[in-house]
Amino acid sequence: MSSEIVVKPKPKTSGMYFTQETENAIIEYNNTLDFDLRSKIYRERIHYAFFKLTENIIHTFKFYYTEVDNIEDLQHEVISFLLSKIHLFNPEKGAKAYSYFGTIAKRYLIISNTKNYKKRVDKAPVEELESDERHSYSIDDTPANQKLSMFMDEYVKYCSLNIYKLFPKSDDAKIADAILELFRKRESIEIFNKKALYIYIREIIDAKTPKITKIANKLYDIFKEHYYFYLENGYTNFP
Repeated sequence: MSSEIVVKPKPKTSGMYFTQETENAIIEYNNTLDFDLRSKIYRERIHYAFFKLTENIIHTFKFYYTEVDNIEDLQHEVISFLLSKIHLFNPEKGAKAYSYFGTIAKRYLIISNTKNYKKRVDKAPVEELESDERHSYSIDDTPANQKLSMFMDEYVKYCSLNIYKLFPKSDDAKIADAILELFRKRESIEIFNKKALYIYIREIIDAKTPKITKIANKLYDIFKEHYYFYLENGYTNFP
C-alpha cells in the first residue's frame, strides 16, 4: 500500500517566490474539478507564494490593526480570502497573477485595517492613539519607510501650499503649520512621543492641547485619505 509523499515547498532564496510557475499552477488549479488534484496543486505550488505575498504586504505597509490574536492569524485570514477568490483570476484579461492577488490582498487589508482602527478610535482617547508607536513616523533604512518618507514630502508640500484652504481660520492655519513643521524636520527629531511633540508645538505657537489635537486629527484625515490611494496605486493624487 503506497502513500503519497507530501513535498513541502522550499524557501526561495532568490526572493522570487511568486513566479510564472505560480501563475501556471493557479491556472491549472482553476481548470480542474478534481478535488484531490486541486489540493495537491495548492499545497505544493501555490500556498508558499500566497504565504510570502501576504507576509510581505502586511509588514511592508504595516497593517497591524487586527481583530485576531496575532499577525500569523491575520495572514491566515488573508490567505483564506485569496483562496476564496482564486477562481476569479483570468489571465486572458491581461493581469499577472502577482499583481492581481497582491491588489486583492492590499484592498482587503486596507478595509480591515481601517475598520479596526476606527473601532480603536471610537473606544480610546485621542491621546492614547497619538502615542501608538505603530503610527509613528520615525525614519529608518527599510524600503517601506523610504516610500513613506517620499509620500510625506509630497503630503507636507500639499498641505503647506493649501493651508489656508484647508484651515480658513488664521489660528487654525498657524497650528497646522506648526504640526507640519514637525514633519519637515522629522529626520532631525530623535524623540517621537506625545508629550515631547506637544511641547515642541507649543514652542512654535501658543495653543491649548484640545485645539492642537483637533487640528492634528484633521491633518491625519487628509493624510489617511491620500496615503490609502498611494498604497493602492503606487502614486500620489495630490492636486
